[in-house]
Amino acid sequence: MAGSRGAGRTAAPSVRPEKRRSEPELEPEPEPEPPLLCTSPLSHSTGSDSGVSDSEESVFSGLEDSGSDSSEDDDEGDEGEDGALSDESHSGMEKTTEEQVQDGSPGPRTEVASARIGDEYAEDSSDEEDIRNTVGNVPLEWYDDFPHVGYDLDGRRIYKPLRTRDELDQFLDKMDDPDYWRTVQDPMTGQDLRLTGEQVALVRRLQSGQFGDMGFNPYEPAVDFFSGDVMIHPVTNRPADKRSFIPSLVEKEKVSRMVHAIKMGWIQPRRPQDPTPSFYDLWAQEDPNAVLGRHKMHVPAPKLALPGHAESYNPPPEYLLSEEERLAWEQQEPGERKLSFLPRKFPSLRAVPAYGRFIQERFERCLDLYLCPRQRKMRVNVDPEDLIPKLPRPRDLQPFPTCQALVYRGHSDLVRCLSVSPGGQWLVSGSDDGSLRFWEVATARCVRTVPVGGVVKSVAWNPSPAVCLVAAAVEDSVLLLNPALGDRLVAGSTDQLLSAFVPPEEPPLQPARWLEASEEERQVGLRLRVCHSKPVTQVTWHGRGDYLAVVLATQGHTQVLIHQLSRRRSQSPFRRSHGQVQRVAFHPARPFLLVASQRSVRLYHLLRQELTKKLMPNCKWVSSLAVHPAGDNVICGSYDSKLVWFDLDLSTKPYRMLRHHKKALRAVAFHPRYPLFASGSDDGSVIVCHGMVYNDLLQNPLLVPVKVLKGHALTRDLGVLDVIFHPTQPWVFSSGADGTIRLFT
Repeated sequence: MAGSRGAGRTAAPSVRPEKRRSEPELEPEPEPEPPLLCTSPLSHSTGSDSGVSDSEESVFSGLEDSGSDSSEDDDEGDEGEDGALSDESHSGMEKTTEEQVQDGSPGPRTEVASARIGDEYAEDSSDEEDIRNTVGNVPLEWYDDFPHVGYDLDGRRIYKPLRTRDELDQFLDKMDDPDYWRTVQDPMTGQDLRLTGEQVALVRRLQSGQFGDMGFNPYEPAVDFFSGDVMIHPVTNRPADKRSFIPSLVEKEKVSRMVHAIKMGWIQPRRPQDPTPSFYDLWAQEDPNAVLGRHKMHVPAPKLALPGHAESYNPPPEYLLSEEERLAWEQQEPGERKLSFLPRKFPSLRAVPAYGRFIQERFERCLDLYLCPRQRKMRVNVDPEDLIPKLPRPRDLQPFPTCQALVYRGHSDLVRCLSVSPGGQWLVSGSDDGSLRFWEVATARCVRTVPVGGVVKSVAWNPSPAVCLVAAAVEDSVLLLNPALGDRLVAGSTDQLLSAFVPPEEPPLQPARWLEASEEERQVGLRLRVCHSKPVTQVTWHGRGDYLAVVLATQGHTQVLIHQLSRRRSQSPFRRSHGQVQRVAFHPARPFLLVASQRSVRLYHLLRQELTKKLMPNCKWVSSLAVHPAGDNVICGSYDSKLVWFDLDLSTKPYRMLRHHKKALRAVAFHPRYPLFASGSDDGSVIVCHGMVYNDLLQNPLLVPVKVLKGHALTRDLGVLDVIFHPTQPWVFSSGADGTIRLFT
């Protein structure tokens, strides 16, 4: 055996002599055992035709290497003995390799190994190719986020191959490499593999839906195992079932049921069909009144207009065109002509020729019939009375003011503002003539005139019955007057209340100055003067009678100031402004302040100091504001002749918008007790409306206009400037630009 191996080894160089010359630069490793171990089976496979497979050779590789080493040493002549492997053989092997290294010439075994290294992977089976990457049968997507693809037998990471090729390199490879189209990447090793021609053909067959094996014929003749020929031996020799020769009870029950149904007449026998064809009336089921019952939305074609006098063969002379009219008719476009033909006169009907445009007109008529879409217009039969909302009769909504009762004359210029005392006995008015006038309501007698030296923009009587005080806005100050009308005890207690104030040692810094009236002014009734830096446009009292809100004609956050009468203090409640303030009003029951700017109404909570709601009236310019005595509803008047009703519990958008006035609204007011509200406008009228607010929150307010009151004359395009209700009676006062005050009862 050793001899055969030696012969195999000596024959190896003679088999491939050119390999030794072509690879002289292969140097052996410093440790020679691993290449010897892996090359000896390869040398055997090349030298001798042994029937042992690669895997079997790898099992015995260690034994053969041990024998081959000793026999090689015998051939070299270093040792003279055959037998088992010994220390001498090891040392001889080391010497041999050292000599070969020093010589620079490869030994016979190294030469065979170098000849086989290049073909090692070419002759491996597919199983060994898969084992080259030793990560095992692990899904590679587990390692998508890691730089390695698994671990080898020693536990070291197997890193992914570095692929630094970008799209430009791939494009250059695609252009330069003719085999680029058949190159794929192995996902296990990351190497580029070039597909062979058989693999490409296999891929193409699979893509076209064919079988992978070229030798497989899908259309082989089928073997008919169960044919009509009687075979000698049966396919199965199982004895027959008992049920195959005993009548079925289930079928017996079915047959008995069918017999019973035929006896009862439930199942009729099939009658022979009549071969003669049957005809029926297609339109027999139609409604006789309908033109075409099968077309539910059939619209009949419009009828042709009947011929007139101009189309007669002997028309009246006025229908015949003159020469100028005929020339004008010929110059017109066909679509602009009144008549599509020229009227002509013939002596008799026999002389009338054939109509030249007959075919054309019939063709256009046919086009109109089938090309022009026709639409059925459903005419709604509505009674106009049903569109008017059902409102109660004004007679059922009394009491409300209906006629003019008194006229208060005395002012020489337009009267801008009004206010009534809490008891309803006295009336105060402010005018552009620079005076305040106090009137007795029942008699229209002017009981006192107070000159203030300027235009009175606003006046307000203190709503508290225990205080007799009137606030008037004159230029840049607010005057507080005690008119001393009515109960003298109330007037005296008011003076005591004002004189009991003790000023602090250090006066606080506030936006307004409180000044005591002089002796001459006290004779007229003036008690206090609150001076501001800008003109005052409105003044209004809180329901308790201690606080006073004023509006200044200025820009910025100091447009609204609140004064406290008992402590004589003033404060500006806002840090920034939201537009030009038009009106302010206190809520009658809750600590709210309503501020109306040009386009919106804001509701502020005075204790929390925050914005609660923002009402959007959808008006161009808000002019006036009033709050319902219950506090849940607000009305706004605007200069674009709209009156807007807000339900605060419902929405921030208007509940109802009334457009009864023709010109700008100047004032709106609620009655303190009756369900009435009124509006005054520049058209010189006062419209009184019934506005019932129900306690049931699910029921909407009922708004009904009940009366239009007229009496003021228009002066300088101005009509009614202010409107106010009597506190206890269903009466309304109005002041106008004609210098009069009118009471409607």
